[in-house]
Amino acid sequence: MSAATTAATTAPVRERGEGRIGLRANLRHIGALVRRNVMQIKQNPEAMFDAVLMPIVFTLLFVYVFGGALGGSLGGNRDVYVNYVIPGMMAMGGLNIAMSVGSGVNDDFTKGVMDRFRTMPIARSSVLIAKVVVETGRMLVSTLILLTVAFCIGFDLRTGPLELLASIALALAFGTSLTWVFMLLGLTLKTPQAVQGMGFLAIMPLQFGSSIFAPPGTMPSWLEAFTEYNPLSQLADAARALLNGQGAVAHPVMVTLGWAVGITVVTAPLAVRQFRRKT
Repeated sequence: MSAATTAATTAPVRERGEGRIGLRANLRHIGALVRRNVMQIKQNPEAMFDAVLMPIVFTLLFVYVFGGALGGSLGGNRDVYVNYVIPGMMAMGGLNIAMSVGSGVNDDFTKGVMDRFRTMPIARSSVLIAKVVVETGRMLVSTLILLTVAFCIGFDLRTGPLELLASIALALAFGTSLTWVFMLLGLTLKTPQAVQGMGFLAIMPLQFGSSIFAPPGTMPSWLEAFTEYNPLSQLADAARALLNGQGAVAHPVMVTLGWAVGITVVTAPLAVRQFRRKT
């Protein structure tokens, strides 16, 4: 039998073998890959620097550099701005961490890590799902650090613990959906630098063209219209309503969840398909 014939007969077998992986085995594979990724973080604590340091740096920067001026536009001072910006920064944290996933996935291909997964009898989707689980955990750590710093500098929770937990869950749900977007970029572009560059081009307009840092009423009319449809604005408004007890809750929450579900439904299958093509 020729080599071409052998390849033609073994390729379908491999695909059928992957298709026979049951739910229990798939969950076991995901768990093993999650442990692997966590052990990598444990061996390389620098991988947590963005999750640990960024919420501290950004909180102190925006509150103490811009808080006095922007607090005046809200009819108050820096203390008023703290309660405005912290819910918005919960939306920003997940976006920044999700961007690092794409460059990490791309780097795994250049280092040959994915070649090992190619030889293992595991579902291709389990590799990506494990990354999503770990990155969601990093988002949770980042969010908890952000809130800790916020309470230390005077953030006032005006609702209760259930609303606080709901705002955290909402931010994690949206941030998790964004990891699929950046993984798709990491699987599509050629270098980690290209992924980072494309990621910054995408997140900068979304972050600053939103209600995260400043009320849309202070913006030009065309930019204010953009912020109205920006999903980060919806998430920031939902978190403010949950934490500050002001404004409508149901509408921004439902819109944010709709965005999260829509992004995941569209990009997750594309990311898994692209991963299978590359492996």
